Amino acid sequence: MRTELVTRPGDPDRLNEDFAAVGLPASGQGGSLVVLDGVTPPRGDAGCRHPVPWFTARLGGALTELSVSQTDMTLTEVLARAIRRTAATHADTCDLSHPRTPQATVALARWSAVTVEYLVLSDSALLIQDTTGGVTAVLDDRLSRIPSASLATDAVADATVRNKEGGFFTAAADASVAGRAVTGTLPRADVRALAALTDGATRWTDRFHQGDWADLFALVREEGAAALVDRIRVLESADAAERTRLRRGKTHDDATVVYVEF
Repeated sequence: MRTELVTRPGDPDRLNEDFAAVGLPASGQGGSLVVLDGVTPPRGDAGCRHPVPWFTARLGGALTELSVSQTDMTLTEVLARAIRRTAATHADTCDLSHPRTPQATVALARWSAVTVEYLVLSDSALLIQDTTGGVTAVLDDRLSRIPSASLATDAVADATVRNKEGGFFTAAADASVAGRAVTGTLPRADVRALAALTDGATRWTDRFHQGDWADLFALVREEGAAALVDRIRVLESADAAERTRLRRGKTHDDATVVYVEF
């Protein structure tokens, strides 16, 4: 098995708000990958004393542990329990009902000798390559379907559509959002490799249109995850002045890629 993990902050002077992990039990039976993209709040009160990296580390750690230790639970159940566990760590000190309480997008996959399970919530992405070389993108496209006028910026959505019916959903303090995730199960024998990416890494395809999902997957597989991030940084810098592709989005976003090849 080949595994690769690259995560790079958008700004070297700011903490990386992404989280990534690969869980490989010592038994050698199965494993999991976890990718989170912490949602950067606007300046001002978010009802919580903790920074986003604090939240993603705890939620990501819980997801990693539960996904490999509780194999009788579905990934929806794993996410729900991880959200509840994380919320309990700061419910006494923070207002978890605040719409800007720390939150994250989720890409989660787990494999055994028999199956590959997946879960995606919000705009992180999971790419699945089958044994014929075909690539399928598992996406939760709710955010992209919201009219731009409803969003405060390209990166931060207005509270009227975040975790609301008719809007989009992220992992925050309400465990019920786990039921909103895109999920599925495939035969392990049909899957060759997986790639999970935050939206800072999917920019190569969905913002800069350098290739489709299969092209992005091939780049990661053949040249490595770091090569993808390097190319995105070049494209971001070139677009910084005219904002043709980035528009109001961040010039450089945190970018994370996890690649697993069976």
